[in-house]
Amino acid sequence: MTEKSKLSPKYEELAEIYDISNEFYQLFLGETMGYTCGYFEREDMTGDQAQLAKFDLALGKLGLRPGMTLLDIGCGWGAGLARAVQQYDVNVIGLTLSREQQRYAVEKLATIDTDRTIEVRLQGWEEFDDHVDRIVSIGAFEHFGFDRYPAFFETTHRALPDDGVMLLHTITGFDLRRAQELGLSLTFEHARFAKFIADEIFPGGRLPSVPKVEENAVAAGFTVARVHEIGPHYVRTLKIWEDALTAHRDEAIALQGQVVYDRFAKYLTGCQKYFASGHISVHQFTLTK
Repeated sequence: MTEKSKLSPKYEELAEIYDISNEFYQLFLGETMGYTCGYFEREDMTGDQAQLAKFDLALGKLGLRPGMTLLDIGCGWGAGLARAVQQYDVNVIGLTLSREQQRYAVEKLATIDTDRTIEVRLQGWEEFDDHVDRIVSIGAFEHFGFDRYPAFFETTHRALPDDGVMLLHTITGFDLRRAQELGLSLTFEHARFAKFIADEIFPGGRLPSVPKVEENAVAAGFTVARVHEIGPHYVRTLKIWEDALTAHRDEAIALQGQVVYDRFAKYLTGCQKYFASGHISVHQFTLTK
């Protein structure tokens, strides 16, 4: 077993990313504040509608029933938690390492009329010792780093009952075999952009390949019931964010300055190309105990 007690959550790294300003993120993320790949079920969907559809897609794979308790690892600004309470009538526990996200989520969830319990904890999965019925994690796995995968899957496996299910949604990189199948190559341009993302957008982040997720999940005792690729939807998601940030350029610069604005503009524009080419993608893994 991996000694989870030796692992400390990456509070400082995540605060550096997400505690800059809720108002800044609102300028381009929209009403839902969903900061992961949307799911465009129809061509006429807005970005916010696609975010809700993404949460529905993920939650719908969990077999949720009223009264269950759902753990959301990396709950962000709380939209997934809200959707779970409203659509599935479940109790929810959200984990975030960002005080700004926690504050926003608590305020958002307080407006929901429900008898279910709602918690938003400033806590990492490394510190989580409770038991829950289902787990969802959308867009957090990329932050963990390869060395934490065994502990993460052991922790989540232990937290679930015998019929437990976890839905893991993550951006994925490609392994050499996948690259050959798609006819993709790596250039210095790709490497420079990847370094920019790792240094300036998601410090400490690493993108797993599909096999790396599967191997670590199975090693902890999970069965990989389904792997669902939705990466192409990220191209349109990023374009919507790019257009919104551009439309609010002056406000964004007033809030965070020219350097931060330029950094995010480069990120949102550049990533579209790599999701379109298949160099990076998004997969949802349905893992059963």
